[in-house]
Amino acid sequence: MTFDTLGLSDVLLKTLTDQHFSKPTPIQEKAIPAILSKKDVLGIAKTGSGKTASYVLPIWMNLQERLLVKNRHANVLVLVPTRELAEQVKEVFKIFSKNLLQPVKTLAVYGGVSINPQMMGLQGVHVLIATPGRLLDLLGSNATSLSAVETLILDEADKMLNLGFKEDMDKIISLLPPERQNVLFSATLSEEVQNIQQLLLKDPISIKIDAEEDSIDLIKQVAYIISDDKKGPFLRYLIKHYEMKQVLVFASSVHQVDAIVNKLRKNNIDAKAIHSKKSQGSRTEALAQFKSGNLRVLVATDLMARGIDIDALPFVINYELPRSPKDYIHRIGRTGRAGSQGDAISLISTNELDHFGVIQKKMGRQVALIDGEQIKLTS
Repeated sequence: MTFDTLGLSDVLLKTLTDQHFSKPTPIQEKAIPAILSKKDVLGIAKTGSGKTASYVLPIWMNLQERLLVKNRHANVLVLVPTRELAEQVKEVFKIFSKNLLQPVKTLAVYGGVSINPQMMGLQGVHVLIATPGRLLDLLGSNATSLSAVETLILDEADKMLNLGFKEDMDKIISLLPPERQNVLFSATLSEEVQNIQQLLLKDPISIKIDAEEDSIDLIKQVAYIISDDKKGPFLRYLIKHYEMKQVLVFASSVHQVDAIVNKLRKNNIDAKAIHSKKSQGSRTEALAQFKSGNLRVLVATDLMARGIDIDALPFVINYELPRSPKDYIHRIGRTGRAGSQGDAISLISTNELDHFGVIQKKMGRQVALIDGEQIKLTS
């Protein structure tokens, strides 16, 4: 199937060609026509499946079909769980707006930065991308209204619920016009997501894209058994010994992320941290440097992983295991993308072995275990 069979305009097809999009992904094949027809949609697809474009393209198409009036109230509201995803979604809207016949204003609002510029930027906005907390701040200050919203997108609804945004989401939904199009995307269909979709969606078109069985086959996985006190030196050994130029390291806490970065820097390894305690400017800069290849090591918590999408990231290292097998798969899924090979390395202490066994069972894969204690750290 090609994009020109999905009902998109010539203008958007030209932009797709200019951006080297050759054919739609499975979620795009099904979601674009459904959203174009202004139906409610439930889309279940893993991160990295192309779902952002699957709603951005039909939204642009639907907005272009009528005369847009500048006002302070958005026509389209996209709710996202994190600042990084808000910026990522805004960038996709920007990419596909280049050839539009009518100018359309898009704004991303989130916490951690001054609210005043965001208030000023709301003038004339058509598409508002927001984290729930900051949107409620703006609504509470009477800086905007949701009275003109015609389409609501909940992106990564499962992550928003996991982060405790259920009450905020309920407040926002209660302020929306009753007649509107609703689109809900989630990586999983948890009980909480099912409850939301039953309350929110009216006669939805349901789309479920199963993760391809071979999606992690492009990832070479290995685990080293190493004591907690030796994980730091062993991480530095791996980076230097294998001459890693671009590696994403995951740790479980903000404190651990900062400690890892400090040790790497003291050993002349260029590294930066990305976590919820960092300022938005710092996070944006670190991510941009890492994506461009100008930063050797990025150390992150699981919360920040949603905004890290790099087609050919060669290495992911689990400094410690996540609690959930799903989070493990999400972590290593940052590599081995877009047909590129990738390496996922886990550093496992003896007290993590049982948990790693559970992860392997859930994943349906056996991972080679190597005794890291026997390796001489010469690099």
